Amino acid sequence: MTDPILPTAAQSKTPQKTPAQSSNVTDTHDDIVIQMRALIDAIKTHNYAYYVLDNPTLEDSEYDQLRCSLLELEEAYPDLVQPDSPINQVGDMPLSAFTQVTHDIPMLSLGNVFEYDDLRDFMRRVNDRLSVSQQNPEYEMELKLDGLAVSLKYEYGELVQAVTRGDGQTGEDITQNAKTIRNLPLWLAAAADIELLEVRGEVLMPKAGFDRLNRLAEESEGKTFANPRNAAAGSLRQLDPSVAASRPLAFYGYSVNQGLPESIDTQSAALAWLTDIGFTVSAVEVVQNPRAAQAYYESVIEARSDLPFEIDGMVIKVNNLALQQQLGFLSREPRWATAYKFPAETVMTRLNDIEWQVGRTGQITPVGKLEPVKVGGVTVSNVTLHNFGEIQRLDVRAGDMVSVHRAGDVIPKVTRVWHDQRPEDSEPVTLPSTCPVCDSPVVLPEDEALARCSGGLFCPAQQTEALIHFVSRRAMDIDGLGASWLISFFEHGLVKTVADIYQLHNHQDELINFEKLGEKSVQNIIDAIEASKQTTLARFIYALGIRGVGEGTAQNFAQQFGDLDSLMAASIETLIKTPDVGEITAELTYKFFRAPHNIEVINALREAGVHWDKVEQVASEGLPLDGQTWVITGALDSMARDEAKAKLQALGAKVSGSISAKTTALLAGDKAGSKLTKAEKLGVKVVGEDEFLVMVGE
Repeated sequence: MTDPILPTAAQSKTPQKTPAQSSNVTDTHDDIVIQMRALIDAIKTHNYAYYVLDNPTLEDSEYDQLRCSLLELEEAYPDLVQPDSPINQVGDMPLSAFTQVTHDIPMLSLGNVFEYDDLRDFMRRVNDRLSVSQQNPEYEMELKLDGLAVSLKYEYGELVQAVTRGDGQTGEDITQNAKTIRNLPLWLAAAADIELLEVRGEVLMPKAGFDRLNRLAEESEGKTFANPRNAAAGSLRQLDPSVAASRPLAFYGYSVNQGLPESIDTQSAALAWLTDIGFTVSAVEVVQNPRAAQAYYESVIEARSDLPFEIDGMVIKVNNLALQQQLGFLSREPRWATAYKFPAETVMTRLNDIEWQVGRTGQITPVGKLEPVKVGGVTVSNVTLHNFGEIQRLDVRAGDMVSVHRAGDVIPKVTRVWHDQRPEDSEPVTLPSTCPVCDSPVVLPEDEALARCSGGLFCPAQQTEALIHFVSRRAMDIDGLGASWLISFFEHGLVKTVADIYQLHNHQDELINFEKLGEKSVQNIIDAIEASKQTTLARFIYALGIRGVGEGTAQNFAQQFGDLDSLMAASIETLIKTPDVGEITAELTYKFFRAPHNIEVINALREAGVHWDKVEQVASEGLPLDGQTWVITGALDSMARDEAKAKLQALGAKVSGSISAKTTALLAGDKAGSKLTKAEKLGVKVVGEDEFLVMVGE
């Protein structure tokens, strides 16, 4: 199966603008036909994988890009439209293993809108086809469920047939499998006098059932599914109905296409009637205008992660059924309905270049420079490639087409490289031999993926990054002294080490002359520096920027040693006795406190007045949680995670940053993620916030 090919033209308004693959494209008829054929072949390949094999090769957003690109070409060159274009086709041919059934009424697809302006254009087009008195109709909004579309037929209340969408004209008879769906009515007493009732809807697998199915498959070393949609489709189209019966499937109705009582005249009333006679439907909202539709759409995005099933957008329909009939259909979609897709979380774009950045510990990190693209509602132009090992794993090069994924606040990442679209003149990425900032040799230890600049604090990049880290909120928390000012002060020679920050009060006249820095701003910075002198030992240790020492380790060091002098004098063997400190971190810490330059900076900081209260060390012996290891994940309502960690430590527990079989318990707050999943898989006890508050006496 070949991967799809993106076009080189037709880059007007699409859900995501696909970057041009060549700056010398000539729009001759032959060129356009070649582009159309490439897109048609790609879409057909994906349609077969998605609709027939239930094994999609693309994210929905990437598929939308392909369709939109082909549609734009066909609209621009209608005389070149290919006879086998999939634009007017909904899916692909049904499996021959099932009986084929022709739909009485075609099961059409929906058009898409991707942003507020598109939504207003859709509603404007509806108005243009209505008389003045009919304009600005009500719209009904439903969740766009991510499952398999199915048509159900009832004769005098009895379920007699269930058929998949198939290619929109002909589908597969899956009646025996559909009868195993637990919430799908086999008999409708309220419809016993209706000769023929056709209900259409979506068969899906709820998230909880999907997780359980995959967990059982893993335990039995069976096949796992990539997502709930795959699981639902694969389950529903088993030749053995007992397999479908064992799967946690659900049916949600979304339309009545035949047999609706004449007294019902709106889509919202039709779904209410379906609920009354025994069907499950998704949430429904009736709105009057684009602003109200947008507000509801945004509220659903916020609640999306809490829904029991996957959705990929909203469906917006003219609510009045008579107006729906009046507005009619295009060749493959209704004029009275559209799908308002959520911001794409995975999109394709071009990786224009790879640059190398130097962090405060000397780590050389590759950064991908993208053709700007909107993903997850945010325009992204840079993406981290993590390290040289990741570049080799992906086999990514400058000029490649890549898929970029971003969900919520997650940092965007490259998930796929489209090697078949690689430029002929591309070259493999090589690790720079010298630091891009200071020209010191770059070292890559054997069997490691992380390369580092060997220049240490001789390297300006490491110096400035160390300064920025030192003043950050979780370190010394010097408000108002941002990265741009620190870099500027560094370049002007006002600060070279973190200790120099506490001498800036001697340069107030020079600071006032900096662009955009007035007397008031300078005074605020000086005051913030002065206030930061009162800190905690844990914050100070973290602020020093010792490689491998994060906030948690700094807190553990503070609790273990009680004062800085004891920590600085500790041997590697003594350091390893600190909870969650291994040999590598112990060795790096030991070496840090043996470097003359570092000792000089620490002494200068203390002489400048940086101080902290004595750490009250607590012996864990005899405490309630002595010998236990806890992990904290998610957001807590009643306190910060640092505070929760301190309370656990006060009870004698060790607090780790990662889950393992040795973990005693996981304190799980709101939006707990992969750690919760891993804890459940390992059988680690999970403690909620309420239980935790009782445990600590609050």
